[in-house]
Amino acid sequence: MPNSRADGAGASARWAPAWVIAFVACWPAPGIAEAVLVLGALFTAVRLVQLHLRGGIRPLLSIPAWALTGVLFLAYWLPQAVSAFDAADPGRTWGKVAAALRYLPFMWLVAIAVATPQRRRITFTGLALVTVAWTLDALVQAVFGTSALFWSMDQLKWLISGHGLCTAQEIAAADRLPGVFGPCNLKFGQVLAAVSPFLLFFVAQRMGRWGWLLAAALVGVVLVLAGSRASWISYALVVLFSGGRLLGAKRMALVVLAGVAGTVALGLGSSQVRERFARTQMALSGDASGMDQALSGRSQIWGAALCMVREHPLNGVGVRDFRRAYPQCDPSPQRTAAWGDSPALHAHQIVLEILAETGVLGLLLWMAGAAMAIRAWIYAPPLARDQARPAALALATTVFPLNTHLAFYSTFWGGVLVVLAALYAGALLADEQE
Repeated sequence: MPNSRADGAGASARWAPAWVIAFVACWPAPGIAEAVLVLGALFTAVRLVQLHLRGGIRPLLSIPAWALTGVLFLAYWLPQAVSAFDAADPGRTWGKVAAALRYLPFMWLVAIAVATPQRRRITFTGLALVTVAWTLDALVQAVFGTSALFWSMDQLKWLISGHGLCTAQEIAAADRLPGVFGPCNLKFGQVLAAVSPFLLFFVAQRMGRWGWLLAAALVGVVLVLAGSRASWISYALVVLFSGGRLLGAKRMALVVLAGVAGTVALGLGSSQVRERFARTQMALSGDASGMDQALSGRSQIWGAALCMVREHPLNGVGVRDFRRAYPQCDPSPQRTAAWGDSPALHAHQIVLEILAETGVLGLLLWMAGAAMAIRAWIYAPPLARDQARPAALALATTVFPLNTHLAFYSTFWGGVLVVLAALYAGALLADEQE
């Protein structure tokens, strides 16, 4: 009986890597990606109940992996519940709290996808291939002006609905290389930086230093052209921590110098990159207006976020209610903001987002989750750290607090976060039996 139970659980886990890879590959089409997530969560929940009734879920994950995945979910979900009691829009916030429960079974699915060496190889290889496909497609777009992957999705949209994915105004307003995500969804830089560790570690393991250098350079070129400055910071951390152990300090210093020189050269040849450099230099002007322009209006947003923290210190204004609270906390209501007349949608910085929307209680819960993740890393054996290193680096650079961020409680970026957290937990605490 034990063997049959283990065989049944193992057979149930075979679909996990494909499901995770499909979810990540669908990120450029957020609606489809969300459907994949919901279906995966429902399937996993039903299957886990079936296996539990047969006494056979233990082979899917180690007990520590089950526990850490659950803890990381609670660190993300409980602040939403805490913030809902007196949110600016309680009904909407409670709806998001209920909907966010879908993340727990999906996180278990993701952790299961990396819980054995075989499944981990399939999952990490698949994520690396998705990353290289996006990178090469963006390089083609930089040269010829068209993303083949986005063009294919756009043509399919025309066939289905009679209109494209983006409007003419959105296409004209795009100020960076949009890649597969397209000019109406300018998240490509942040997403590529987040998944780049899977490609760099994959190439380093199979092709050594020269393979890593080539992959790092190609992704770096794309990110300079496509990425926001936040993604440049994230990718710089990825390069430093993935290349430092591989190349050593002296070679890594040369790589950094080459990267700076390459970025400057690309800036001389790209008006969009030059504009970002010029905007960054405004921070040196010494006045508040110049700093705000350098930060693309974020200093005004951060001032509003601090106001929300003062007004609602305990549990915040409610998850995703930043836009509703913004008009009352706008520090410069008489001035047109850098992004236009509409309210700011989120705080653009992880600590301020958590404090403004979920309060001190939410921040403490996030910090507790981070402490548990770090503790698991500290007490894990060296082999476990090595196998989890791509996911750990992806997660750490995505939540790096000294940066600006997308909204972690949005549907899209929240999905990215929970996947990276589950990949980390599942790989670090994996059961090494095939």
